[in-house]
Formats: sequence, structure tokens, C-alpha cells
Amino acid sequence: MTTPVMSASAESIPTAVLPPYATMLGFTRYVARTGPAKATFVGGLRRQRERRSGFNPHSQLVKALKADIAFRTGGSYLAAVPELVKPRWKPLYESLSAGASTYLRSLGDPAGVGLAQTRDALASVGPLAVKVNPHFGLRYEDGRREAVRLHFDEEPPSAEAVTAMLHLMARHMDQLLPNADPVLVDVRRGKSYRMDPAGRPGDVESWLTGEAAAFTAMWRTTAA
Repeated sequence: MTTPVMSASAESIPTAVLPPYATMLGFTRYVARTGPAKATFVGGLRRQRERRSGFNPHSQLVKALKADIAFRTGGSYLAAVPELVKPRWKPLYESLSAGASTYLRSLGDPAGVGLAQTRDALASVGPLAVKVNPHFGLRYEDGRREAVRLHFDEEPPSAEAVTAMLHLMARHMDQLLPNADPVLVDVRRGKSYRMDPAGRPGDVESWLTGEAAAFTAMWRTTAA
């Protein structure tokens, strides 16, 4: 008689362990948190990655802003976009488009600025892989270039988030957009943030490496 082979239950089959990973947005939101909120945030990021979930509600706003820059239309796309999105997103787009128009005007003469192609980079911050991804690049008539990341949250970006994001973009600018300066734009308020000339990149790097080590430890703890 052949002894029947018992199949393993689903609970006994180990699942693949996802390696620690964060987008630049996720990592900079993490460093801006304190205390137990850090672990809660990392656990949420890990579960989101396991489910492969995520939705970007701001994509149409980014397209409208880029169209106004590319076609030198002075904000007409931004003015129209709140009427083009689904009704549930209209209040969000109305709150964003005014600030985005303020930023657009801050760029100066539309004829003197155009879009530049950017690329993403995969950074190693201590033990953590971080995807560094600007929203678009700018090329000015005088030869200057900028790699631009947009901030959409209701609250202004924290000092920690600004420092971390600008540092990560500057660190990998050869891949993102060579010879460009990193810029973070607070869309709701139309305010731009740039690198502090008096900043100390070595100190920022040490700080981020420590944060990345803690992030990695929390990621593995939530997986246990």
C-alpha cells in the first residue's frame, strides 16, 4: 500500500521575504516622523508593497503643469484641469492648480524655459534601496538646468524632508539630469526649495545612513 503524501497547508509555505525598499517620497516622509510613528509608517509601506497597491491622484496636475511649460501657454492647462478630473478629485485639483500657477509664473518668461528629460536612479542609502525620481526637468535659456520634485501634501514639507530630498537628488544628479540643480516645489503654496549653500553634505549623508539602517530594521521586524 502506498502511503498518501500530505500536502502542506498554505500557512506552512513560507512567503518570499521582500527586501527593504522605499521611494524617495516614502523615505523622506519616514525621516520626518518621530517615535512610534516611524515603525507604523514603515509597516504600512511594506504592506502596500506586498499588495502592489498604490494610486497617484496627482498625475493629471503634473501633466497640465508640464504642458503649460512645454507649450508656453501661461497656465491655461492648469486652469482647465479641475474640470477634467472626476468630481471626487475636483476640490483637490482646485486647491493645487492655483499654487501650481504661482510656481509657473515664478519661472519667468515662458519663452525662456522648457522641459528637459530626467531619469530615475536607484540609490543605496546605507542598507536601503531608495528610488530617486524627480517629476520633470527644466532647461533655461541661460543654460541652467533643474531637476524638479513636487510636494502635494496639505502641510508644507518639513525641514527634514526638504533636506533629505534635495540631498538625494543632488547625490545622483549625474543620472537624473547632468549638471542640474535639485528643486523641491511645494505646489499648494507655489514655493520652491533649493540647496543651502552652507549645508554640510557629509553630515546629511551620515544622518540619512542612520535613518536608513533604522528603516531596514523596522521593515524586517514587521515581516516577522
